[in-house]
Amino acid sequence: MTVVVVGAGVYGAAVTASLTERGAHVLLVEAAAAGGGTSGATFAWTNSSGRHPRPYHDLRVAGMEAHRRLAAAVPGSDWYHESGNLEWVAGDDEREKLRTRVAGLVARGYETQWLSRAEVVALEPGIAPDELPAAEIVFFPREGWLEPARLIGHLLASSAARGAELVTGDPVTGLEIPAGGGFSVRLASGRRIAAEAVVNCAGPQADEIARLAGLDLPMRNTRGVLVRTAPTAPTAAAAVPVSRVVRAPRVHLRPDGSGGLLLHSAEIDRALGTSDTGEISVAPSAVEELLEAGRTLYPGTRPAAGATDAAGTAGTAGTAAHSVLVGERPIPTDGLPVLGRVADLPRFHFAVSHSGATLCLHAGDLVAAEVLGEDRGEALAAFRFERFRPPGG
Repeated sequence: MTVVVVGAGVYGAAVTASLTERGAHVLLVEAAAAGGGTSGATFAWTNSSGRHPRPYHDLRVAGMEAHRRLAAAVPGSDWYHESGNLEWVAGDDEREKLRTRVAGLVARGYETQWLSRAEVVALEPGIAPDELPAAEIVFFPREGWLEPARLIGHLLASSAARGAELVTGDPVTGLEIPAGGGFSVRLASGRRIAAEAVVNCAGPQADEIARLAGLDLPMRNTRGVLVRTAPTAPTAAAAVPVSRVVRAPRVHLRPDGSGGLLLHSAEIDRALGTSDTGEISVAPSAVEELLEAGRTLYPGTRPAAGATDAAGTAGTAGTAAHSVLVGERPIPTDGLPVLGRVADLPRFHFAVSHSGATLCLHAGDLVAAEVLGEDRGEALAAFRFERFRPPGG
């Protein structure tokens, strides 16, 4: 069976790997570079500690388990880091919400621990104790983070070894459905690919690919900002003083896998601006505020005197070399994934969601199985495209 997978981010790579493992011939088509879209600008935190409907929570937990299995099965795997997540909040109202959320997670059997300030400092010696509350710091030990580029590289390499073809820099511009069934996929280069099935893993552009198939996929994509710092030591192998995901009131941060840090906050997302010409930018003051919040929480991340910026020039005290990443998050309008076949077009499949880093391996495998005729109706029932259609539509 020949399948065209559209989009070579974490979802497209995972679906392709699962399809080829099952014996399908796959052409993975990417408009730009593999992993260069949303997957290249994501916090990549694997978790299910939010307030999610039960089917979505269970899907995310299964996604976390799929990452554990793959990492354990591949010798030398270096992309998955299950080091846990520390979280605390400021203010009585927020603390009450956190207590309620944690109680709900405990009731679902999700592994959770309440820690004191001293216990957190023992876990994270580089953290500033006076930045922590005395208690009510929650630790989710089975959560972690990914290095998406390395995961995608592994999945694509294993797929190529089983005959998959990767086509990059050539967007899909048309889908035709011949009278005999299947699809004719037209690319910008003029190439046409005959396929028996198509899987839409196009992330923020998933609605555009859906329209080519005559489908209306409602999306409410948002842009997110990450700040990546340069390595804090001369060699990338040197450890940063942060060991895990840390979600503090003013900054969320984690190691980036190359000796630096990845930082995020809701405030820096709000600092995004778009010029009259469509150019996207982030206020430098917001970037500096986020960096300073990270330095305050982890004093060991402050650059040494005389440190230089990314251009090699001397910076002001406390300024580290950094880069700003802006990514577009693919979010269906109800916030839930869209997965699996379309009832009226059963050879057209979706694998689209926010939190692709958590879900990609498990959800991608479910979708791949369904493409090849296996029954995954029970697992995918809550995530079908048809939920967006009006009754009787």
